Amino acid sequence: MKILLLGADGQLGYELHRACAPLGQVLPSTFSGLMPGRQRCAQADFAQPGAVAALVRAQKPQLVLNAVAHTAVDRAEDEPELAHRINAEAVAELAAACREAGARLVHYSTDYVFAGVTDRPWREDDPTTPLAVYGKSKLAGEIAVRDSGCRHLILRTAWVYAARGQNFLRTALRLAAEREELRIVNDQVGCPTPARWLASLTALMLASEPERDGTWHAVASGACSWHEFASAIYSEALAAGLLERAPRLIGIPSSEYPAKARRPADSRLDCSKLEADFGLRLPDWRVGLHEVIGELAEARVPV
Repeated sequence: MKILLLGADGQLGYELHRACAPLGQVLPSTFSGLMPGRQRCAQADFAQPGAVAALVRAQKPQLVLNAVAHTAVDRAEDEPELAHRINAEAVAELAAACREAGARLVHYSTDYVFAGVTDRPWREDDPTTPLAVYGKSKLAGEIAVRDSGCRHLILRTAWVYAARGQNFLRTALRLAAEREELRIVNDQVGCPTPARWLASLTALMLASEPERDGTWHAVASGACSWHEFASAIYSEALAAGLLERAPRLIGIPSSEYPAKARRPADSRLDCSKLEADFGLRLPDWRVGLHEVIGELAEARVPV
């Protein structure tokens, strides 16, 4: 099976490249046409109309993994057209090309399609009312995939991080060396999810149920606030010898944090449908954090 991997140099794309290799021939693609280490690969710029569809027609894959997204939540408020272009319009072109090619599409969405006012974790069929440009553009991408008629898996995930790339964990470790004190939001709750787990889950879903299509929530078990996540990061990093000291953490309400985009206060996702349909469930988020910190400590990956 030929597998076209879009965004192969990102934190999720890197893990998908490894996790999905046993499923077939993985054809990586990046914005620059280069992989880490300057190795050449296919090139696709989601900001350019028609580019990704042309790549699908040229490669003729049976499966497409889309790990490309405009994920800068606050910057999206300043560049809504670009966010919508990458997260919705290009996705619509991709889905249409997959339908024409008979290829199955795996697309990743976000907890930010919900408003975050709930007394329980969000289910797949709950109303979607995104608060900011990022969430609205990702929801538009979801709708485009479903409306295209292509075979598809849509996985909504949240708070994705890894030992590589730009994410909350790596930022927290970098700031530990620069600041004596950090003010972290303590009234937004979500599910920190390692990119490696999400990639492995994707591969297992594709291998176990190759014909099942639909939308599923896919996050680590349990939940925490950003403040609790930061506290756990520093505790694990100190124990692993990644840090000699941790900054003092002060919990603050989101109203005191200067962010352009509104974020959901409670974006916990209910993954019971994933477990019922595939028999799969991701472990507690603390286990994932321990693994990623261990990876950083072993490799001494610069943060």
